[in-house]
Amino acid sequence: MAGKSGRRGRKARIESNANPVDEKPPVWGGINGGAFRPLSDANLAEVNEAVLSLLETLGLSQASASMIEKVCAKGGTYTDDKRLLFPRELVLKTIKEARRDVVLYGQDTAHNLDLSGSRVHMSSGGGAPGVFDIEESHYRDGTLQDLYDAARICDAMENIHHFSRSIVARDIENVAEMDLNTAYACLMGTSKHVSVSVSEPENLPQLAELCYTFAGSEAAFRARPFLTVMVCHVVPPMRFAEEALDTLEAAVLAGFPVQLISAGQAGATSPATIAGSLVQAVAETLAGLVFARLVDSNVAAIFGPKPLVADLRTGSLCAGGGEQAILMAASTQMGRFYDLPTTSIAGITDSKTLDAQFGSEKNLAVSTAAHAGSNLITQACGMQASLLGVSLEAYVVDNDMLGNILRTLRGAEINAENIGADVIAEVCRGEGHYLGHRHTFNRMKSDYFYPHLGDRQTPRERLLRDVFTCG
Repeated sequence: MAGKSGRRGRKARIESNANPVDEKPPVWGGINGGAFRPLSDANLAEVNEAVLSLLETLGLSQASASMIEKVCAKGGTYTDDKRLLFPRELVLKTIKEARRDVVLYGQDTAHNLDLSGSRVHMSSGGGAPGVFDIEESHYRDGTLQDLYDAARICDAMENIHHFSRSIVARDIENVAEMDLNTAYACLMGTSKHVSVSVSEPENLPQLAELCYTFAGSEAAFRARPFLTVMVCHVVPPMRFAEEALDTLEAAVLAGFPVQLISAGQAGATSPATIAGSLVQAVAETLAGLVFARLVDSNVAAIFGPKPLVADLRTGSLCAGGGEQAILMAASTQMGRFYDLPTTSIAGITDSKTLDAQFGSEKNLAVSTAAHAGSNLITQACGMQASLLGVSLEAYVVDNDMLGNILRTLRGAEINAENIGADVIAEVCRGEGHYLGHRHTFNRMKSDYFYPHLGDRQTPRERLLRDVFTCG
């Protein structure tokens, strides 16, 4: 009870704190990024000009007959040396008219992802052949059960917003059966949006029928598609994968959203420099976007330049370094430059287990991609061993990391209420303290992210816990 001085007793403070006024969660999918800009405005313009010039003068080889026909009908040229050239006007028109309103629907509408602007969402991914057995400390072949378990875990992780097929089911030998069962396991394991790849275009119809059945009808799926087909439509450098183009066309016609992915490896299948690898990846991805929109101008297409990095001493993939992080952020920035729904790859660690290298490499790459404004960050959780392995336990560990990264995206909201000048004055006049103040209690759930697994104990508490656990 307040006395003549206006001070309140402990009981009154507790009573006033009983009903916090703000229950908004501290982090959420779709927080805006875009503040990190490794490329200047002049850099962006220079990259864009190099991309348009490459598409116009060099083009890509190994285009499918359907692509050649569609692009040439819009002013493109198929040269004597069998390269398809994309006129600047067609590429610019494609960028201008591409959809910005792409929503990745969940089977549960609570998991719908709005990819407009610079909204950031976290995703699994990878397609790894191996699964790390944490108890035996070794890698084994991944199975369909592992994939299903991975989907179930990600479904329960609040900071993993999307499930991209992360494990290859090595226990299924038939490719068509593997594609169908992969999609089925993912869709049964999570109600979040799912992305899968398709090994052969002939396997696309069975995937479509599966999704139509899940949705209740073809029309229902087309209205709210809850599965995206990921297509690596190029084999860098500047060369199409003809079968993948057939898959892309079939997916678009069947009503699937599509990820258009270029994943050249700097120093191996793209130039060793960050600038060169970036330009090539953006050009290859835009070529895919042109084709997808010529198949269906209303396609929900996601711009996916995902250039990787090679260790130039060995030629092997090394995706955990600073070069990979800055390359992904720059690729994301090009997506923001074009204002296209953009996906990136970040979170691949070269570490083989959950150690210090694992945490530092993942945090660096995912943070830079997020702050650059990537709409969908794949491989952000679970992956290790340079994409060769998945750890199911890592999904849970990474969920904490992703929550902390999302909290940094939210930043510091500056307004009169948050500054709390009146609270500062109350405390300084001796009216309680910050720790027990109503302002602190009201904001502790809305402003602070608390990790599930992160160790915030004192050394003494940790020691006592270990003693009691062992004893």
